[in-house]
Amino acid sequence: MFLSVFDVFKIGIGPSSSHTMGPMSAANRFLDLILSNEWPRPVGAHVTALKVSLHGSLAFTGIGHGTGRAVILGLMGEEPAKVDPDRMDEIIAEVERTGRVTPAGHPAYEFQPKTDLIFDKKQPLPGHANGMSFSALDRDGRLLLRRIYYSIGGGFVVTDTELEAMRTAKKASSDVRVPYPFASAKQMLDMARGSGLTIAQMKRANEETKMSAADLDAGLDRIWEAMKSCIDRGLKVDGIMPGGLKVKRRARAIHDKLNEEWRSNRLNPLLANDWLSVYAMAVNEENAGGGRVVTAPTNGAAGVIPATVRYYLHFHEDATQEDIRTFLLTAAAVGGIIKHNASISGAEVGCQGEVGSAAAMAAAGLAAVMGGSPEQIENAAEIALEHHLGMTCDPVAGLVQVPCIERNALGAVKAVTAASLAIKGDGTHFVPLDACIETMRQTGNDMSEKYKETSTGGLAVNVVEC
Repeated sequence: MFLSVFDVFKIGIGPSSSHTMGPMSAANRFLDLILSNEWPRPVGAHVTALKVSLHGSLAFTGIGHGTGRAVILGLMGEEPAKVDPDRMDEIIAEVERTGRVTPAGHPAYEFQPKTDLIFDKKQPLPGHANGMSFSALDRDGRLLLRRIYYSIGGGFVVTDTELEAMRTAKKASSDVRVPYPFASAKQMLDMARGSGLTIAQMKRANEETKMSAADLDAGLDRIWEAMKSCIDRGLKVDGIMPGGLKVKRRARAIHDKLNEEWRSNRLNPLLANDWLSVYAMAVNEENAGGGRVVTAPTNGAAGVIPATVRYYLHFHEDATQEDIRTFLLTAAAVGGIIKHNASISGAEVGCQGEVGSAAAMAAAGLAAVMGGSPEQIENAAEIALEHHLGMTCDPVAGLVQVPCIERNALGAVKAVTAASLAIKGDGTHFVPLDACIETMRQTGNDMSEKYKETSTGGLAVNVVEC
C-alpha cells in the first residue's frame, strides 16, 4: 500500500476538503473529460451547456461548506491549489451575471447556477455520502455525457468505477512497487524492526521511488511553508467569519494576550496548551473564511498538525528543518494507514475520522521528533485516536465553524498529551493501533447519518442559529 505524503497533505482552499476542494477538482476532471476522446461523442455533436447535481452530505451541508461556489470555480477552470482566494467572489459573480462558464481552452458553456446547480437532498448516490453528477448537453438540451464523482475525504475525488476498483484493490495483495509497502501498523512495525529504519526513513524510501530526494524535501518544505503561512495569516486577521452565524475570530486577540504574557515572564501553567490552541484556531478560522490551507488530512481538521509542529518549534530551540520533514513523513505514514483501513471522511465516519485521524498523525509526528521508537510512535497514534472514537460531525448550519474550530484546538492538545504519554513508556500497550482504526471504521458504519456531516442531528439541531 502506498499513499504519497503529497496525497495526504494537499494545498487548497477552505472551508472543506471534501465539500470544497473535492467538488472543484471533480469539475476540473469533467472539463478535461469533455475535451478528451474518452467518451462516445456523437458525430457533429458539441457541448453547449452544463448541469450539476449534488447529493447526500454535499446536498445537506453544501451551502454552508461552499460546495456550490467550488463547483462554479471548478467549471471556470480554477484549481484548489492555484485559485486566488481574493478573486473568487469576482469570478462567481461573473458566472451569475452572464449565465456562462468560460474555462480556458474551452468554448463558453451555458450554466445558470440557480437552475443548473441542484442540491438534491432526496436522492443519495449509492457509492458514497459525497456524490456529484456532472452532465454535458448540446444546444437542443440532449444529454451527451454524464459522470458521477465521489469526494471521499481529504480532497480525493474518484469516479464511481474508480471507487469500486479501490474497494476491490483493498482486498488484493499489498503493493510491492515500493520497498516498504506497509498497509497496517503491524506491518509498519515489523518492517521497521526488520530494516532497522525509522518510520520516517521507510516513508522516505517509498517516496524516493517516485521522486528525487531533493524534490521530496522541497515538497515537504513547501507544505510546511503553506501551513506556517496559514497560521501567520490567522493570527493577524480578526472580525466576523462568513456564513451567517456571526462567529467572531478569536485567534488574533488570544495571540496578542499570549505575547504579552510571554514578554512579562509571568508564570502560566496553561501556557503550552494556550499556544497549541491559538495556532490551531488560527488555521481553522482561516479555513472557515475560505483561505489557503493544507489538508491534514482534511480541511476540517487542518489545524491540528500545523499547531503541533509550531508548538514543537516554539518550545524546542534545537528544532531543525529536518525535524519538520521527519514529522510530516511520520504523520503521513500513519494517515495513509488510517485512510486505507478506515476513513478520513466526516461524511463516512464522523469527526473521529477527521480530527481523530489528525490527532493520531500529529501525535505520531511529535513522538518521532522527540526521539520515539517506532513502537512508541505507534502507541502515541493509538492513544490520540482512541480518545476521539465515536466523535460525531454535526456542524451548526453546515458551516465549518462550530464546533470545528475549537475541536482542532482540543485535538492538538490531545496529540501532544498522547505523544508525551507514549514517550514515557517503552512502546508496549494494550490496544494496538490497528484495532483502534478498525474500531473507528465499525463505529462509523454504525453511526447514524444524522451525525455524519449532514447537520441533521447533534449540535446542528440543538443550538439556535443567531
